[in-house]
Amino acid sequence: NLFFNHLRPMKHKSKPTIENAVRYLNNAKENLQKSAIEYGHYQDKKYVKEAAAMAYLAALEAIDTFLVDKRNYDISKLPKSIDGYWNIVNKIPHNGKLMGALDTVYQNLHILAYYRGGTDVAMVKSGFEKTKLIISLLSK
Repeated sequence: NLFFNHLRPMKHKSKPTIENAVRYLNNAKENLQKSAIEYGHYQDKKYVKEAAAMAYLAALEAIDTFLVDKRNYDISKLPKSIDGYWNIVNKIPHNGKLMGALDTVYQNLHILAYYRGGTDVAMVKSGFEKTKLIISLLSK
């Protein structure tokens, strides 16, 4: 689906790494801290959107790393859409944890926070927690 490709480079210039996934997530957390919280909502959509996009990319970077390092995927053959990621993640055995985590990351961070400007703290934190879970599951 070309609609989602603008957040993901069409070609990787370098090999994806778990270290980069962790760095993206840490950068996202730092960015999110720039927004005040009031009544359970972040007050600055700009920082929420930027942080959500970075955390979403952290999850994709972790999946890409797993595919390249553990499944011997060619970097040029990595998924270019969320549908491609779902098709591949569905085949990685983790008792549904990985698929559920990716779904939460996609819905909460990519769609609700990034595209629709959602600022609910619990929603965003849940997406960040699931990003961390994806990194953890795939770095073992």
